[in-house]
Amino acid sequence: MTQGFDGLVPGRRPEGRTLITASWVVGYKDGGHRLLKKGEVVFENGEVLFVGHGFPGEVDRRIDFGNALISPGLIDLDALSDLDTTILGIDNHPGWAKGRVWPRSYVEAGPYEMYTQAELAFQKRFAFGQLLLNGITTAAPIASLFYREWGETVAEFDAAAEAAGDLGLRVYLGPAYRSGGMVLEEPGRMVPVFDEERGFQGLKNAIAYIERQNGRHGDLVRGMLAPDRVETSTLALLQRTDAAARDLGCKFRLHMAQGAMEVDTVRALHGSTAPVWLAKHGLLSDRLIAPHATNATDEDLGLYAENGVSIVHCPLVSGRGGSILRSFSTCRARGINIAMGTDTTPPDMLMNLLTGLITGRVADAAPDRLRCADLFDAATVGGAKALGRADLGHLSPGARADIAVFSLDDTAMAPSIDPITTIVTGGSGKITRAVFVDGRLSMFDRKLAGFDMDEARRQAQAQYDGLVAKYPERSFNHPPVAEIFPPSYPVEGGVNG
Repeated sequence: MTQGFDGLVPGRRPEGRTLITASWVVGYKDGGHRLLKKGEVVFENGEVLFVGHGFPGEVDRRIDFGNALISPGLIDLDALSDLDTTILGIDNHPGWAKGRVWPRSYVEAGPYEMYTQAELAFQKRFAFGQLLLNGITTAAPIASLFYREWGETVAEFDAAAEAAGDLGLRVYLGPAYRSGGMVLEEPGRMVPVFDEERGFQGLKNAIAYIERQNGRHGDLVRGMLAPDRVETSTLALLQRTDAAARDLGCKFRLHMAQGAMEVDTVRALHGSTAPVWLAKHGLLSDRLIAPHATNATDEDLGLYAENGVSIVHCPLVSGRGGSILRSFSTCRARGINIAMGTDTTPPDMLMNLLTGLITGRVADAAPDRLRCADLFDAATVGGAKALGRADLGHLSPGARADIAVFSLDDTAMAPSIDPITTIVTGGSGKITRAVFVDGRLSMFDRKLAGFDMDEARRQAQAQYDGLVAKYPERSFNHPPVAEIFPPSYPVEGGVNG
């Protein structure tokens, strides 16, 4: 039997039956997580064989992670898969003046792809690496279409599937498509413009993609249909999407009840909120995964609960924009399944859990209706339920060996208390020590398989700077970059040429 970390190589499954242990293990029993002090997890060929104490069988390798928490891998159902443009708007408002909506002049000039295919492929790989560094083992990618010609392409998602296979990340993929986009006609006035046939073609391409890619890389790749936004989707497109999801046996994700512009647009187009509109046409079901619900009415939430819709809570990006879910505990009490998403830089799920705890208690105006464990459940079993995967989100015999190991000896988290409370209130994925996906070591000591994140970080910055330089072309009245995105404080100094 091999002891310790010798021979543990990112990108490979440890040979034979492997036992890992630590000061704490999150086990699973009777439908809920359990904390095992000095527990053990045994897995082989991608499957968990044992969770508990004193494994009676033989093992080929024993690894002790010491003062750490062995956890089910985190599930991110709104996972950033590009170089985040929303951070450009943190202190730069209003969005319509900062390139967040296409002005009419840009539309008439002809929207174009602001990245090359190579750059689109790179940003998926870089984003997937960041997810693994944060303990995320399953992801449903999300990216902005603001800098795209229209929707996402099959070519970039072929590259995304390869990146997931190479890095060892479980993914639910499908190129985003839409039948319309918001256009800025004049300051503050945005209207939807539709091209339904283009949406139908995008759906057709997504279906063909899923049929071709589903199950690849040892079943790490599965399909998900992703119409981009409810306000720019026609009824016919959503009906065809729902039918395709049923035929393919997959889920579809649709952003709705997430912002004032969407709510106002949908009311103008359809006379109701988006969930009410979809319910009227029989489009709410457990096939639907719906970020973000921050602008959902009581009626909307009741319809979600009645029809088995899962919501994806992304508290960091929502809170940064001034909105919160009202509230996590209320949704849970209604019986709504809640999953978690990151949806922004940093793609740090633990930071999102802390933000969700804080904003949830603010929404409740009380500290005792929401616990750290509730957020942790959403990031594990809640995500698995949304996907219809009974074999993910928990550690028990028969589950897939998707495991994250979080260090508990970080001096920033001293003193430690209950391990779940400690990692949630610690609020940083930087404590992630190791990640196994389907039994394969995908990250260890901040290193990935065949991908140098330090070098990639430099490439990502250069690519991002090139994108930002193009913002005047697609901003109202075409102001210079320095005016669109001014610095926080006046900048002095520099090197003279």
